Amino acid sequence: MRSYLSFIAANPWFLAFGFLAAFFSSFGQTFFIAMFGGELRAAFDLSHTAYGALYSGATLASGLTLTAFGRLMDRMSLERYTLAVCVAAAAACVLMGLTPSAVWLVVAFFTLRLTGQGLLSHLSSTAMGRGFTTARGKAVSLAALGHPAGEAVLPALAVVMIGALGWRGSWLAMGTVLLVGLPALMLWLLRRGRPEGEKRAAREASATARERDRSLGGVARDPLFTALALCVLVTPVVITGMFFHQVALMDAKGWSLSWLATCYVAFAATTTLSGLMAGSLVDRLGTRRVLPGYLLPLAAGLAIVAVGEARWVLPLYLALAGVTAGASFTVLGALWAEVYGTAHLGAIRGLVQTLVVLGSAVAPVLVGWLLDAGLGFPGVALIFAAYAMGAAALLAGLQPALRTRTAA
Repeated sequence: MRSYLSFIAANPWFLAFGFLAAFFSSFGQTFFIAMFGGELRAAFDLSHTAYGALYSGATLASGLTLTAFGRLMDRMSLERYTLAVCVAAAAACVLMGLTPSAVWLVVAFFTLRLTGQGLLSHLSSTAMGRGFTTARGKAVSLAALGHPAGEAVLPALAVVMIGALGWRGSWLAMGTVLLVGLPALMLWLLRRGRPEGEKRAAREASATARERDRSLGGVARDPLFTALALCVLVTPVVITGMFFHQVALMDAKGWSLSWLATCYVAFAATTTLSGLMAGSLVDRLGTRRVLPGYLLPLAAGLAIVAVGEARWVLPLYLALAGVTAGASFTVLGALWAEVYGTAHLGAIRGLVQTLVVLGSAVAPVLVGWLLDAGLGFPGVALIFAAYAMGAAALLAGLQPALRTRTAA
């Protein structure tokens, strides 16, 4: 903990920048949008399958554009890229509040997913990965605390705002606040201080811009990247699928939405602790050695929620899922820089984030279809648990290849 405190004291402004980018990505994350699921389905008369299909389609479309927008971080100054992303995220919230029909709901989902889950998360992790080398694990883990902070605060805020303002008023209020305050705050933090590593990476990225397409193509054709991607997708696919239909899970188990909002604190707490622990482990041991175990808590949580009915099952399931979520933010945030370097990190991270978004697009419609077909949440949870266990075994098998690559 002392090493974290000294690191924060040396780099407070840039770490705050990464933290806030991760925090405000929450407005485009599934856990937050899903809090409005009941109101949205009622407003536009949508079934679980139709609602999931609209969301998945919008997420898929955002994923297809994310690589192009993500790689701009290699070509634009960090200030200009930050300004564009923050303004776009605020506009997406306003658009959601003004949505008049199911067709426009798809457009609103698209902009929220692109700017929130996609670009703000990309901005946070890529800036931290470039800015630091020997302390990369700590930087990524500290910035990633913005995700559990959002998960702890925003679900309860959503419940309160929906009750006070309605779902439309809630989105309009949030969009207005973001538009007025977020761009100015983020640019102010950048002006206060940036580490030399980030400045050096920006110069290297500019010097190698002509080679970027070929470099990105080489990564996409790398068999190791393909194998890693199959494992990386576990967390976004499983958590998106389960969280998107969380209202249906509450109904099936007889749990209330207010209990769910309360239990998100457990998810946020374990996400925070796990991320910090993973950051220290990554800096001491390297990402490779940490990879095989980070999916196991999620598998255990899924098995528990599949068979449990008591109220305590929900916080335990969310706590175990949070362990994996927190570790994934840190481990995967450092992985690509460790394996492929930082010169093309914006483009590589953009490709990874595209795959994550595409996986997130498939999950809601798949789970919705399984639920409408009568499988039920126990069956869905067990399928996902098996996927997580299989990916953990694959990561263990990839250790020799990763050892060679990271030692090169």
